[in-house]
Amino acid sequence: MTATTLPRVEPRTATAPPPWRARLLGAVARHSITLVLALMFLTPFVFIVLTALMTDAQALSPRLWPSPLRWSNFHDVFVRTDLLRYAGNTMTYAVLSTLGVLLSSIPVAYALARLRWRGRQLALIVVLAAMMLPAQVTVVPQYVMFAKLHWVGHLAPLIVPNFFGDAFSIFLLRQFFLTIPQEYSDSARVDGAGEWRILLSVVIPLARPAIAAVALFSFLYAWNDFFGPLLYVGENSHSWTLSVALANFRSLYHVQWNLTMAATVLFMLPVVLLFFAAQKAFVEGVTLTGVKG
Repeated sequence: MTATTLPRVEPRTATAPPPWRARLLGAVARHSITLVLALMFLTPFVFIVLTALMTDAQALSPRLWPSPLRWSNFHDVFVRTDLLRYAGNTMTYAVLSTLGVLLSSIPVAYALARLRWRGRQLALIVVLAAMMLPAQVTVVPQYVMFAKLHWVGHLAPLIVPNFFGDAFSIFLLRQFFLTIPQEYSDSARVDGAGEWRILLSVVIPLARPAIAAVALFSFLYAWNDFFGPLLYVGENSHSWTLSVALANFRSLYHVQWNLTMAATVLFMLPVVLLFFAAQKAFVEGVTLTGVKG
């Protein structure tokens, strides 16, 4: 009896996906959690923009996509409120506050980080205590002082205190100044440079990322500040900032959500563009700022 030979069956080999598809799937798998978190974060902003482009009836309906796109909502916001005046007040507050924080905080941070003088550690403790002190604790005596100076109703109470230093900015800059090698300052002293010359010619150019981060922090805080403008200029509509004007606009047109969202988009747009323009310097400054003691 002869044995019959069965035909040999070759094993199937799975066809490999194209390289670009494999890289795409791998990237999605590696960043899946980040993508989900980013989607959750961006969803409210997308909803705001879509609502800003709807009609009154669409904004009160369950519809999510505007049809047709109503771009005239942004024009209506300019017509119904003095948006340019409020934007000018906000820009004045933000720019002058940022300038004051930089001019006052950089020398103090340099003195705490690079100079040796009696009481330096006590001064650092005072700065740290000021960081932990809530602003609401000092708001009453500050308001009384500014009222006696007849500054209430103007932007001066919001701007002038920034020229006397900011605790968080001082601490952040001090930490960065400590990471700059001391040899640079010693070389400048050998050449006859004083402390002010060292600060201006050596330390500040090396600390540009940290200074940019502090400036961006200060600008964003002033742009988004609501409590301070409401307290000091709330009764004078000519000195309103965008945050106070937006709250008043929402109370007047609370049923017209499309106009409220359009005003919100116009309020957010400048700081979003500023952040993307200064993103590199901001991230670099925050990353390089050490925690050296």
